[in-house]
Amino acid sequence: MTQLKNILLKKIPCKSIWFMRQAGRYLPEFRKIRSQNQNFIKLCLDSELSSEITLQPIKRFDLDSAIIFSDILMVPHALGQHVEFTKEFGPRLSQFDNNTFYKKNENEFSNKLKPVYKAIEMTRKKLNKEKSLICFIGAPWTLILYMFGLRKNKSEKEPIDLSELDNKKFLIDEIMDKLVNFLCIHIKNQINAGADVVQIFDSWAGLLPSDKVIDYCFEPNAKIVEFCKKYTAPCICFPKGIGQKYELFNKFVKSDGINLDSNIDPSWARDKLKNVVIQGGLDPKELLKSENQMFEGATKYIKAFREMPYVFNLGHGLLPETDPDKVDKLIKFYRNF
Repeated sequence: MTQLKNILLKKIPCKSIWFMRQAGRYLPEFRKIRSQNQNFIKLCLDSELSSEITLQPIKRFDLDSAIIFSDILMVPHALGQHVEFTKEFGPRLSQFDNNTFYKKNENEFSNKLKPVYKAIEMTRKKLNKEKSLICFIGAPWTLILYMFGLRKNKSEKEPIDLSELDNKKFLIDEIMDKLVNFLCIHIKNQINAGADVVQIFDSWAGLLPSDKVIDYCFEPNAKIVEFCKKYTAPCICFPKGIGQKYELFNKFVKSDGINLDSNIDPSWARDKLKNVVIQGGLDPKELLKSENQMFEGATKYIKAFREMPYVFNLGHGLLPETDPDKVDKLIKFYRNF
């Protein structure tokens, strides 16, 4: 059993370290591949390149876990929406179509994502057996936000006004239930291919109005976590941006691990989040500061969680302008603390 899986199942109290978006845009070896592969979806569906990119940070830093190079929007892609990434705006999806969505079946969906599963198989064979291979999904709310075109820009921080969708609640609930089913299929396929830990990204949970958080965030996450437990695949939830609702989320969802965002105070998390392995929290911007400032920021998390199982990570993904040498120094600082 891999180290991270053991930690999440609370079988060993040791520490572990990996980073969200560790395979990607800040690494020169990734940028070289990306410059030759302009279509991001096609790149994610190139099994050999996806596996190579997944292993790049392992070869460079010897991190404790690899996370498969893919994207949460591979699921809408497999469900019939056109997905395109533009540099200034980010992902753009074609208009959601009910008929296309409801016509998709398990076989069609799985076949569309076969290259992802093949990449996991290839990576698992090359990866040290003691290192975890993490697969991931986007949580239903975060995917619906993209699928319905509700996110207008990258800097959006205020809760989204869902009043125009209130009369379509039954439709949204139906879509969310069907999404949960497809996400569970995607998880099952990734586990069968060789992944042994699941991360659930609810990256836009913080944009939910307060009266929708339980229905659209807590409940669908809980259903997926329950599915993972049937497969004995520990999962880490990341309900980014929900503030002190983290405490209620943790009690409601009961995931094996929970990833802190950068706005959560580590001492508060240590005292309030019980019966769960805590992961992450350090602001990715700390890696853009001086070495001493970066180490000072990391020390706050290390000291807060030094007496409990903890997975060192960030409060979001590594930024494109991050210096790989700073990542290396942070890893060594953590391991030598």
